[in-house]
Formats: sequence, C-alpha cells, structure tokens
Amino acid sequence: MAKSSSLVPVERIESLVLVIRGERVMLDADLARLYGTTTKRLNQQVRRNRRRFPHDFMFELTAQEGTALMSQNVTSKPQGRGGRRGPPFAFTEQGVAMLSSVLNSERAVEVNILIMRAFVKLRRLLATHADLARKVDALERRYDGQFKIIFDAIRELMKPPEPKRRAVGFRKD
Repeated sequence: MAKSSSLVPVERIESLVLVIRGERVMLDADLARLYGTTTKRLNQQVRRNRRRFPHDFMFELTAQEGTALMSQNVTSKPQGRGGRRGPPFAFTEQGVAMLSSVLNSERAVEVNILIMRAFVKLRRLLATHADLARKVDALERRYDGQFKIIFDAIRELMKPPEPKRRAVGFRKD
C-alpha cells in the first residue's frame, strides 16, 4: 500500500476528475498518463473490448466539448498538427473500474485503486456539503425573520471590545 500511495498523489487524481454532462469523469489522455501508457493504446484496448463499456461507463465527447476542453487546458494541438484525430473519451467511475480489466499491467491495477479511492473521497465530500446545505436551509426555514436577528447578535459578539480610554494630559482638581 505504501508503494501505491507514492505512485500518484491523490490530489493529482482529484484534480483530473471533471464534470461533463452532469457526470464526474476522467478523460482518456489523463488516464493514459496515470497508467503509464499512450492514449492510443488505451483507446485501442477500449475499442477491442467495446462491450465492457456501455454508454453509462464511457462516452465520446462531441467536437464542441473537445474544443472547449482544448481551449481551457491549452494542452492539445489542433487536428493536422500532431494532435488528436478525434474527440476524447470520458470515463465515469464505473468505466475507470472496467479499465483495470482491460489494461493488464501492475501499474494499471495500482493506479486504478488510487483512482477509485479518489472518486469515493469526492463522493463523501459532496455528501458532506449537501448535508451542511440542508441543515442551513432547515434553520433558515425554521427561523425566518428571527434568523437575521441571530446573525446580527453573533456579529455584534464577534466585534473586538473597544478599549477603555483614559484621558490624556494633566487633571486640574
């Protein structure tokens, strides 16, 4: 386990997870880099095992989505200049899990475990934020007008106390 955790930092994997069409996905080129293979080889294995990747496991981005990603990331070259020939594939969490059965290398298995952990961590994080948002909404509904008064009182308590000033100078008694 220590070996795989030094393989790829979880934060790096988390940064590669994108939301496209409402799904959390990873792109084929990013996965290929993580697995230590080429995008061409990864996609070749996927095409050879197409039955393992239904539309909810993997989908091909439209040309417009591919162009938008290319302009955001500034990493790919346009077609005809050594870049991609077609739009990238986007793999959902289930699709990434299926990739481990298609790519039979030790690194692929180890990286896949890390990717699955990253997806689980992101799911937990989103659930935590959703719970917090629900609690705040419930408080807001419950207290309606009184809610503003409570926040005003909290802000007043948070102000630093004003120092007691002594008069400066001499006193004449």
